[in-house]
Amino acid sequence: MTEVPQRRIRPGAFRRAEQREGGTDEAEQLIWLLDVQERAPAIGRLRDWALTQLAPRPGETAVDIGAGTGAETRRLAAAVGSTGRALGIEPHPLIRAEAQRRAAADETPARFVDGDAASLPLADASADLVRCERVFQHLPDPRAAVSEIVRVLRPGGRVALLDTDWATMVLHPCDPDVLRRFNAAFCRGFAEPYAGRRLRSWLTTAGLAVDPDIGSAGVVLPDEQLGSGPFVASAVELAVEHRAISRAEADEVLRDLAAAVARHEAFCAVTMFAAVARKTG
Repeated sequence: MTEVPQRRIRPGAFRRAEQREGGTDEAEQLIWLLDVQERAPAIGRLRDWALTQLAPRPGETAVDIGAGTGAETRRLAAAVGSTGRALGIEPHPLIRAEAQRRAAADETPARFVDGDAASLPLADASADLVRCERVFQHLPDPRAAVSEIVRVLRPGGRVALLDTDWATMVLHPCDPDVLRRFNAAFCRGFAEPYAGRRLRSWLTTAGLAVDPDIGSAGVVLPDEQLGSGPFVASAVELAVEHRAISRAEADEVLRDLAAAVARHEAFCAVTMFAAVARKTG
């Protein structure tokens, strides 16, 4: 098993404006977190659902915004084949370098470039399909990002947005009132913590035709993230800093959670949603 990093994850670590604050150590921790999430069965099912709806074809140009370590970009590259093009947009230079390294190791012709969701490095009407996963929760202006996606899509192009609704987080064991205050504080760490529930409205407002079926998945965090991992511990510390919960309440949450992990009784989950839309004109 990959060693679990101990350093705290900052809420803004994935945002371009804050990337230089963390350095190499934080980049390695973010890569670890992305790899853990990639192994989550529920995320895999939602990704499979979105890929099926997008239906990439040989020869098409596919764009993956917020590509991370490039797992889904490589899948797109395999689907569009040697006559197509798969481009991953990733603003974090160290994560982008890791994505390119993995693509080269797999001999996958995916390419990764620097870019921002609100200012894509692509020409108008140059993409057949776009996917964007867990990016909108970090964006101060989600509508600007959707406008960019509309700009780069060709007529008939498809887009899939996948994102989290952090207000749906559940944690056991945890006193319900403490959990309510903890969730409220945690949500303040995101530019758009309720992105999952707003995907359809953002796409509709931009003039895209949204498919009626909305994908969803309850993502259950594995014990490696709940026990010695930094995810819950970081969120609890943030709640203390925001004075949403007391130090004593935080210590109790972490103590009870550690004991529950040892008994295989701990539970933490959050809901992700996915919406697919098409450019009709």
